[in-house]
Amino acid sequence: MGEMTSEGASLSAGIDLSQFYQVFFEEASENLDSMEQLLLNLNIETADDEELNAIFRCAHSIKGGAATFGFSDVAELTHQMETMLDKLRRHELAPNSAMVDVLLQSGDALRAQLGRHQGSGAAPVDTTDLLTSIRGFVEGQAAPAPAPAAAASASAPAAQPSAAPGKAANPAARVLELQVGPLTDMSLADNLVDLFKEITDLGTIEPLDGGVAADGIRRFKVLTSSTDNDLLDLFTFHVSREQVQLLPFGPGFGFHDGAPGAPSAEAKDEDPGYGFFDNAPGIPENTASATSELKVQANEIKPVAVAAKPAAKADAKPGAGGGIDQSTLRVSIEKVDQLINLVGELVITQAMLAQNSRDLAPALYQQLASGLADLERNTRDLQESVMSIRMIPMSVVFNRFPRMLRDLAAKLGKKVELVTQGEATELDKSLVEKITDPLTHLVRNSCDHGIELPAERAAKGKPEQGTITLVASHQGGSIVIEVRDDGKGLNRNKLIQKAREKGIDAPDSMTDAEVWGLIFAPGFSTADVVTDVSGRGVGMDVVKRNITSLGGTVEIDSAEGYGMKVSVRLPLTLAIMDGMSVGVGEEVYILPLSSVVESFQVQGDTIKTVAGSGRVVEVRDEYMPVIGLEHIFNVPRFDFEHVSSIMVVVEAEGGRVALLVDELLGQQQVVVKNLEANYRKVNDVSGATIMGDGRVALILDVGSLVRRSRH
Repeated sequence: MGEMTSEGASLSAGIDLSQFYQVFFEEASENLDSMEQLLLNLNIETADDEELNAIFRCAHSIKGGAATFGFSDVAELTHQMETMLDKLRRHELAPNSAMVDVLLQSGDALRAQLGRHQGSGAAPVDTTDLLTSIRGFVEGQAAPAPAPAAAASASAPAAQPSAAPGKAANPAARVLELQVGPLTDMSLADNLVDLFKEITDLGTIEPLDGGVAADGIRRFKVLTSSTDNDLLDLFTFHVSREQVQLLPFGPGFGFHDGAPGAPSAEAKDEDPGYGFFDNAPGIPENTASATSELKVQANEIKPVAVAAKPAAKADAKPGAGGGIDQSTLRVSIEKVDQLINLVGELVITQAMLAQNSRDLAPALYQQLASGLADLERNTRDLQESVMSIRMIPMSVVFNRFPRMLRDLAAKLGKKVELVTQGEATELDKSLVEKITDPLTHLVRNSCDHGIELPAERAAKGKPEQGTITLVASHQGGSIVIEVRDDGKGLNRNKLIQKAREKGIDAPDSMTDAEVWGLIFAPGFSTADVVTDVSGRGVGMDVVKRNITSLGGTVEIDSAEGYGMKVSVRLPLTLAIMDGMSVGVGEEVYILPLSSVVESFQVQGDTIKTVAGSGRVVEVRDEYMPVIGLEHIFNVPRFDFEHVSSIMVVVEAEGGRVALLVDELLGQQQVVVKNLEANYRKVNDVSGATIMGDGRVALILDVGSLVRRSRH
């Protein structure tokens, strides 16, 4: 058993760590997101211990992974962040907004560094100013210390010549003996030394055994101002904890045979724990009282002698709020897409079996009918489960805005509060990725153009702090995302004047909605001054173009002096949906079931023609437009006398229309296929599906039909 362990240890040194890079990058990204949220929500006056501990753990996790994979720039920055956060959570420093700013900026720098290591091609990130700022906070607000030279000489008189410039002058510097082993691969110890040297602020290290260890244990002299935990964290990412020991440095510890004060072999045999307890022979008195001596056991650190300083508050429970949830599984999006496609094919096959079995006599094929009914139910449950895998909550998008608004408001000298509603509303992952940029621009636009300066708001009787509200909700078969602000709103006359200056036709007879729509014109801007935030007329036209390309719409509502609202409406473009199939002539069309309100049979005389507006039908004291699908899609008819007598009322974008069809074929699940990718864009059609009999049926775009009726 022992031989297997030794062999495993030697093999572990040759493992290619690059295979774990992607997991590290993903977890580091999650930790950076968590840290940013915690920092933004941190109340400086009443900072909670658990919050500070959670922020510390985020930085600590990133540092450990970076040290493991040799990303020294990431490790160095996170180490400095960790030092400051450690002092904050121990209440040796009082948090302030400047510290939060530096930590947030450090998070940005870490993202850039990690992106560079992932192969983004970006230039190396200069973190000199950040490191200087963090060290300034750590040293500038620390408790007064004795003179640097005196402190250094008292703790390590013999270590001065070999210390790096500036290190011995640190009042907290101390000398330790580091023992690593037993090791079967001596080169591993050399790699650890190289890693230690890369992280320059840990201190200096030099071998005490000339690179040779008869007992498999390598010994080093370390001059450092770091805590024992920092040193152990660095090394135990590469070797197990029981293979690392930190000891006080002094005479009588015998770093190699024949060294002054080295105990005899007999003494070593009699007391294998030599030097690991208080008042051990040879321990200098000041070392025993002023350093933290650790006895390192398997996966556990037990303090034996505590440093002479005020006791720090106990840390929170391990993993509370800071660790990665072990109940989750990372799966590539390609595998999920493949699974969804296979389920889609299964749905089509099930529909084909269901259709072919309708002609069978139920009495003769009772078991088959029962099995097909079970298959239909199981297929529906399976597709719902698979579809839910791709659905992610809008909070993933909303969470990026607090930080952006904090920085933007500070730059513009404004006070802005962000309120979010409906964060649990779920949207397909592919849509979430594409809607993030347009929403980001809308939020920036509200902060820059909408929210007034505090003095201006106070003069109008408004609270100095403006509010931007993000709301996500499901309406029918669509998701609606609203960006609201309580700022100054849009000025109708100013918009018309700007439009005319740009050569855009803008008559005074335009409705308010048409005037608000002017800001979507390319190159249009209401900003009087061009800044680095806005004013170049590039943005709102791109927002509309991006949303339209997703099959969505964007609408603006405004009240001058009170604020404005931008509503983005997107279809829930899922791979499988519930639909109602309707027949028109020989053709079959699919209506999204979520958009269908009701259906009824009508007589020809209940449909009235309105001059200039087409036909309408009265449904419970409400008149709604009538659309004949056979006319829109030019459906060929061979029974020329036939008149469609069934109406299906559908709803989308706040409006209703009645569709004239020949027959209702039933309700079924359909697999949505992208028509544009396989053929071309067709007006009033959002996609296509394959029916149970193999025919292709078009899925109608109800929103487009409603807009057609309005125009």
